[in-house]
Order: sequence, then C-alpha cells, then structure tokens
Amino acid sequence: MTTTDPYTQLRADHTAGHLDNIIVALPDLQGRLQGSRLAIPHFLNEAATDGFTACTYLLATDVDMNTGPGYTIDAWNTGFGDFLLKPDPTTYTTLPWDDATALVIADAHWPDGTPVPIAPRHILQTQLNRLATHGLTAHAGTELEFLTFTETYDQAHTAHYHNLRPATRHTIDYALQGTSHLEPMLRRIRREMTTAGLTLETARAEVHPGQYEIVFRYAEAMTTADHTALFKHGAKHIAAQEGHAITFMPKYDEGEGNSCHIHLSLRGTNGEAILADPTAPDGMSHLMRHFIAGQLAALPDFTLLMAPNINSYKRLQPGAFAPTGITWGRDNRTCPIRVIGHGHSLRIEHRVPGGDTNPYLALAATIAAGLHGIENQLPLPAPHTTNALTDPNVPRLPSTLTEALHHWETSELATKTFGDTITTHYAQAARTELAAFERATTDWERQRGFERL
Repeated sequence: MTTTDPYTQLRADHTAGHLDNIIVALPDLQGRLQGSRLAIPHFLNEAATDGFTACTYLLATDVDMNTGPGYTIDAWNTGFGDFLLKPDPTTYTTLPWDDATALVIADAHWPDGTPVPIAPRHILQTQLNRLATHGLTAHAGTELEFLTFTETYDQAHTAHYHNLRPATRHTIDYALQGTSHLEPMLRRIRREMTTAGLTLETARAEVHPGQYEIVFRYAEAMTTADHTALFKHGAKHIAAQEGHAITFMPKYDEGEGNSCHIHLSLRGTNGEAILADPTAPDGMSHLMRHFIAGQLAALPDFTLLMAPNINSYKRLQPGAFAPTGITWGRDNRTCPIRVIGHGHSLRIEHRVPGGDTNPYLALAATIAAGLHGIENQLPLPAPHTTNALTDPNVPRLPSTLTEALHHWETSELATKTFGDTITTHYAQAARTELAAFERATTDWERQRGFERL
C-alpha cells in the first residue's frame, strides 16, 4: 500500500534551493502563531511524523508571555516541561513575506499522545466534531479590520504608542482616493496572502483614518481560523517591511474600532444548504431559527471567548458602532447577530468579535451556541427592525471583562459545553489580564490626577 507524501512540494522546493527552513507554529491563547524554525531535513526526517517538542507554558501565558499559577497548565510548579507539537500537513504553505520559509500549523499533544484540551485548535475541533454528529459542517469567513500608521513599529514603541499619525488624513470609508500612498503595502498584503493560499474576495478603506479591511473567501471553519491567524501574522510582517505599523487592537483611540466579524453557515454532509427554506415566509429553515436562538441564549456566557481582553470592551460601548445588546435582525448592522444572504448564501454575521479575537475560540463559541439552540429547539424571537444600539429594551451584552468573566465562571452552559478544564483555564486568562490592568497606572489617571488631586 502506498501513501501520498504530504510534503512532496516541500522536498522539491528544498532540493531546488527555494526553501531552507520551516516554521512549526502553534496558535496560542491569544490566537497568535508561536513556534520554532526547523531545518527542513530535520523536519522531514523527524518532526513531520514524530512531532516537535515545545514548552507547555505556550498555552498558559498572557500577551506579555507571563505565566503563573491558576492555569490548568501550571508550568511554574511542574518544571516547565514540554508537550508535543504534531504538524497538520493540510496547513502547509510557503510564506512570500519570509524569505525561503515554509510554515505548518501544529496541534498540541501530551507525551502519551492525547490532545491538550485547552489548545484553541482542539477546542474548535471538538465543536466541529459535535456538529458532525448532527450531519452538519460549518463554513466561515472573517472580516478583519486594522489601522495603519505612518510610523514604524520601532518608532511607535519609542513613542509609547502615543500620538501616532494615521496613514490617511480623514475618514476613508469606501473611498477610492486618499489611499494611493498605502497601495504598495496593501497590494503586497493582498497579493502575498493569495500566494500563501488564502482566497481574496474584497478589500476597501474603512471608517477610521488609516483603517482598512480585507475579506477572504469563506472556507471550512478550521481552515478559516488557520487563515485568520496566518493573515494577522503575515500582515504585521509586511507592514514592518514597508515601514508602517498596523494594529488589530479593538480600540486604539476614541474613534472607530477594529472588528473581526464572523460569517458562518451550515451545510449537510453532502454540501447542501440547510439554513434556507424557500417555502418559509422569512426564507429560513427551522434549524436556522434554532441556531440563531442559540446565539442569543448563549451570548452573555460565551462573550469571554469572543472578547478576551480589557480593550475588547472599549469597542463594545454605546456610540462605537459595535453591538451592545443581545438581539438579531435581518440585514441590521446594529444587532450582534445579523442575518444576510439568501438561498445557498444565507448565513449569520456575528458582529461581537473584535480584531483581538482568537478566531478558533470565537468560531468554537459560535458553533457551540448554535448547537445549544438546535439541540434544545429554542424558539427565535422576532427580528429587531430598528436601531438596537439605542433601544433601551434590548438586553445588554457584558460591558466589561469583569462582567464577561462572571458570566463565564458561573455559567452551567459553559461548563456543560466546554468542561471544567477549559472554563477554569480561560477564566484564569481573563483574571491575569484584569490583574495586569489593575496594577498599571494609565495616562488617563495621570492626566486627571497629577496636578488637580
């Protein structure tokens, strides 16, 4: 019996002298790609099949790579041991922005071969497996926004990220002028992401000065999460090479924030569209109605998986043109759950996640919420047809990380859906973020109190 070598192209490119290293990358709690560069012969002879070791703390740190007790992986008290990264050959690609370099995304396993349950990729796969038991698959797309500045990353860091100059002078939403000086960078991002295997659909200027959005075609949900992580990784590299700094943070200043809207639809195992029902007055099947109802029911408890940081909630505030309530609407951008499309393209757009969201966790939460609605046949309330941002009768989303953490920690649904290990681990991640913020003295405090208090 013969098997196809998934790394045939890697062998050929290495032999031809086009590639000399491969990155084995693990998505961490923040959705960032962490890992090591391996010599290609070493990867092909050993790591591709046997895996590659990495320190367990990679899945138990905050954004500053600080770890400590409280996580279910307690690296401090267990000697900073290793787990095994097993590359997924379906994720293999070359990186046009990184000379002579390929990349493959890996899954974390314990030495005995069992998956590490708190790994974001495993959490998403678990929910996809649950979908499969219902004869369903998920397709998703993400819309990522970012702000571009005239400064380099080094200059921005030296300035403590203060008073940076957006790369355009004014609001450029849908503008076809005023962005020509950004085209060298933007063109590289569009072109090189396509070369890396992503399928570009649209790109346009957004509302905030210097803001841009690039949308790639939907794919199977795990592929979309992998592509979203790769896009953020690569876009920052390209921006740095072009002398710009970009940020995906949800709320850089008092202007419009960066979102990561998630479009999601379900298919049957043979690929048929099952959300649409042309005989229904609203065009939606009963399954879709339950799926949306599940989003609304689970949203307070699952918000933490979509908005994981202090800054996430600066975007989810009144007047920020981001959702603040728990409701749904047909083509209503003021609702967190927007239903758009028709027929085969009928889908939900989840508008809660910001540019800092971990795409694996956000997709897992969306799928899990939908399954909650399907399995319990939850009824769907009437759609919201007016501005949900200003309607006082709409139930509110958690408005702070503290509130989201409380919902998550006390949620029977979260524990039932994800298990004690995952709920405890991600609660600690939120507590670590809160503790870091509470120890910091902000510019706002200095400005308010230095002289007048």
